[in-house]
Amino acid sequence: AAVAMFTGKANCPYYAKAELLADYLQTNLPNFRVHKITQHPDKWEQWLHDVCETNGWEHRQCPIIWRELLERGGKGQLLGGLNEFLEYAQQYYGITSMMLSEEMLDIAEENLQAHLETVKEDEEIKSLIKPMQIWITSASVPICYHLIPLLANGEVFGMTTEISIHLLDTDQFKEILRSIVMEAEDMALPLLRSISEHTKIDQAFIDADIIIVLDDVLLNLEAQSLENYIREVSEICQVYAPLIEKNAKSEVKVISSGKTFANLKATLLRIYGPSIRPENIIAISTSWESAAKAMLARKLNMSAAGVKDVIVWGNITGSNYIDLSHAKLYGYDCAIRGPPNFQRPLLNMIYDSEWVHSELLSAQSTLSSRVSRCAGMLPAHALATVLRYWYQGSPSEEIISVGILSEGQFCIPEGIIFSMPVRFQNGNWEVMTELEIDETTQKVLGRLSHELVQEKLVALKEINEIHPYEAE
Repeated sequence: AAVAMFTGKANCPYYAKAELLADYLQTNLPNFRVHKITQHPDKWEQWLHDVCETNGWEHRQCPIIWRELLERGGKGQLLGGLNEFLEYAQQYYGITSMMLSEEMLDIAEENLQAHLETVKEDEEIKSLIKPMQIWITSASVPICYHLIPLLANGEVFGMTTEISIHLLDTDQFKEILRSIVMEAEDMALPLLRSISEHTKIDQAFIDADIIIVLDDVLLNLEAQSLENYIREVSEICQVYAPLIEKNAKSEVKVISSGKTFANLKATLLRIYGPSIRPENIIAISTSWESAAKAMLARKLNMSAAGVKDVIVWGNITGSNYIDLSHAKLYGYDCAIRGPPNFQRPLLNMIYDSEWVHSELLSAQSTLSSRVSRCAGMLPAHALATVLRYWYQGSPSEEIISVGILSEGQFCIPEGIIFSMPVRFQNGNWEVMTELEIDETTQKVLGRLSHELVQEKLVALKEINEIHPYEAE
């Protein structure tokens, strides 16, 4: 048994003639089978080169025809082009083709149109099932390792959304990326369509729906000044932002995380990527929020799941403020009880006001140490949680802290990424401006804003020295 393989350019008249003769032979001969592979004219030369190289053949014309010998394990036997096939048909079957040149050209044109329509239909079908494209920068860091299974388990984007993950880092981390890819593939996660490593920066962020920026600088202020570290962050964002604008989808969501300069990275990506939707650039502060809830739960001897509406204000990886004035407790074991949705103000339940005003404030350094030293589970969980809220909505009326572009809410200066309370619904977020804040909190926000404004000014100074136009 054998199968005749026909391949040629869709608009080639010689392919049309060979194809018509092959169809006649298949219809009239019981043991003659044909498989046709039509190639777009633009892709023909490369395809022909590849198939000849793979099989060790010498052939340069269109079409190329060979026999797949099934009883010999599928090894191909080259027949050649149109002339060789005509001789083969005449010799073995006594059949030849009388097609005229004009007919060949007409059929070739029909073949091309049919091929283009088939390709278009295939692309439309693929677009309906195309997975969500997620790019992760500095992907060799531990956060990424913990994040991958969270993104692919169906809870973040839904059980019907497949994802493709692209890991981006420099050449020196290529082996780490490769090992992450292999392990993720071996997990056989049902919603992970593909995972790949990338070290070529010019190919970054192609078709990206989501970009997670994990780049960090190793802070050592005894070795370098803060300005030098800010310059490093600026240089990273100068590379990423134009590539995001060029390669990513127009509605791409850009998420800044990491241990250093989370707010500044988001601010600079907005400055360097002015065509990226400002509301689609955020910084993650949920690590602080959940760590503070856990600390309060330990103090109150209750489940951390019952502590809600703790607000993180300010510079996520710098000076921030844990605000308990709106915090609530659900399911707290006290004298007054109620249904599951019954809540009590947290500050009313902590009678140790000295602890609230001194130990919790001093605990900022403890929290900072815990958050910055974490192995990766905490920030990975924070990222996955915020993405789930962004795509599926956050719990009704619950406060979520996110670093977003200030537009003057709560008297915070415009133009800086500042962590503040938001809610997610219908694929967007909105700032909870209805919250009342007291005078003490307002003063703290003023101080935190000043730090972020200064950080931005230093970055703009660095930008101005290198690219005066962008700074303006």
